[in-house]
Amino acid sequence: MSVTEAEVNAWIENDPDEATRAQLRRLLERSEGDDENAAAARAELEDRFAGPLEFGTAGLRGAVGAGPHRMNRAVVRRAAAGLAAYLAEIVGRADPGGSPFTVVIGYDARHGSADFARDTAAVVTAAGGRALLLPEHGPTPLLAFALRHLDADAGVMVTASHNPPQDNGYKVYLGGRVATGPARGVQIVAPQDGEIAARIAAAPPATQVPTAEGWEILGPEVREAYLQRLVSLVPTRHTRSIRIVTTALHGVGGTTLHEALSRAGFTDLHAVAEQAEPDPDFPTVAFPNPEEDGALDLALARARAVRADLVLANDPDADRCSVAVPDTTADGGWRQLTGDEIGVLLGDQAAATAAYGEQFGSGTVLASSVVSSRMLERIAHAHGVRHRTTLTGFKWIARVEDLAFGYEEAIGYCVDPEAVRDKDGISAALRLAYLTAQLRDRGQDLLGALDELAERHGVHATSQVSVRVRDLGLITAAMTRLRQEPPAALAGTAVVATTDLSGGGDLPPTDALILLTEAGDRVVVRPSGTEPKLKCYLEVVERPEPDVHVARHRAAVRMTSLRAAVEDMLDMPQP
Repeated sequence: MSVTEAEVNAWIENDPDEATRAQLRRLLERSEGDDENAAAARAELEDRFAGPLEFGTAGLRGAVGAGPHRMNRAVVRRAAAGLAAYLAEIVGRADPGGSPFTVVIGYDARHGSADFARDTAAVVTAAGGRALLLPEHGPTPLLAFALRHLDADAGVMVTASHNPPQDNGYKVYLGGRVATGPARGVQIVAPQDGEIAARIAAAPPATQVPTAEGWEILGPEVREAYLQRLVSLVPTRHTRSIRIVTTALHGVGGTTLHEALSRAGFTDLHAVAEQAEPDPDFPTVAFPNPEEDGALDLALARARAVRADLVLANDPDADRCSVAVPDTTADGGWRQLTGDEIGVLLGDQAAATAAYGEQFGSGTVLASSVVSSRMLERIAHAHGVRHRTTLTGFKWIARVEDLAFGYEEAIGYCVDPEAVRDKDGISAALRLAYLTAQLRDRGQDLLGALDELAERHGVHATSQVSVRVRDLGLITAAMTRLRQEPPAALAGTAVVATTDLSGGGDLPPTDALILLTEAGDRVVVRPSGTEPKLKCYLEVVERPEPDVHVARHRAAVRMTSLRAAVEDMLDMPQP
């Protein structure tokens, strides 16, 4: 094997955690010999030492385990050392002679999260910074709120969001004296990620990174302030009679969501008991993401049993929110809304309040990612407010100046950017409960509200085609081929414009292509930022004539043809 026994032993010597040291010792012992078990152990060692876990705009994310290409205490200590060195330098320049740099730290209930958070606090403290550790595991938006609320210079959230159970991650936000204006409290982007990564690379081996006791454990005041802010998002003038089923998908948002809903007056609440408590193994779901098939089966069964009006689902770190509503035309009598459908409902709500000066902040801009539905732009213009298109990810959406509302189709929504400059599945759930209550007062529901939006702005049907690969080179090859020979037509309609976002333009350069047809259909092709997938985002727009239901049928037929055309265009083998 290319990784040597000496390299593995050197890592073991500098690993502060006996459990992960023992993992590598067992792998080394098993790797000796010529049988299948030895070959598998050698392959595992090769993977664990394939290189350092890359620190980028998503921070760190990977499988928990021993070795430089895994999430473990050794990797986290060096990451914290690099971040602390960066903050000390930037804050020292911005505020010479001022107070030490401050980092607020949160964590979810995944394997290793609490240890990674405490290690970060210990490294920051030893580096002369002030580490503020949230008192228990909690949702990502609480950390994002705490960063702005406490005016800290940085925030670290230990989470892998909706990744598989074996993963964990390390998200970094900047604020205080390091990032100001609309970037205050937002996840890092270039060049900050590269500057931090360079300092991580220069950090000593993990056992040589200084650590110290003495960090601060925050009291309940920050969570209480967050709850009060959540409740303030729901005005008092509405009915409270709706019945809501919630699921936390074994994550950390359930208690906070229930408390916020209850304080806001929504007391007819029914949690999915099997998924209410944090469990890092996510035993009832194949994949802990509300968008995945089957993830809401238990919630929908509960909703049918109690005759609920609404299902609200958060992902495990509660920064995303999904919704299901009663629908007599759907199988099982319930329909889960798409991320775009939720986005335009919340966006129309936000646009109306922003247009009439009722928004909590001063924002008058609606923002959505380039892969999200174009309907939000039409909604914004109809209300007389502005719209911005950004790259995918809330590190871009949340830093839009004068932001009133932002969303991406992957069920991420920022409804209160003044308080949380990131996606927040709990505040989104509160606003959706409020919207449902408003509509109930008028004898309407969310499906009717979607029909009204379609009548005003056209039917916008969206879908995805994704190809998962084992060999990432297949994705690179497919993107190169599409750039060199883009299709002349899709679904029988000429492609009239091809935009290569790697060349920049109005957006920062990114690896993506936009194909626009003469009929107005749009396809955005891009590699996934978190999974080994090539993803295509499809949108078909139909005028609502003679009525919206006929237009939806026409859009569905066109979407079927467009999906087939995109699959032919990709021509990539399934793994």
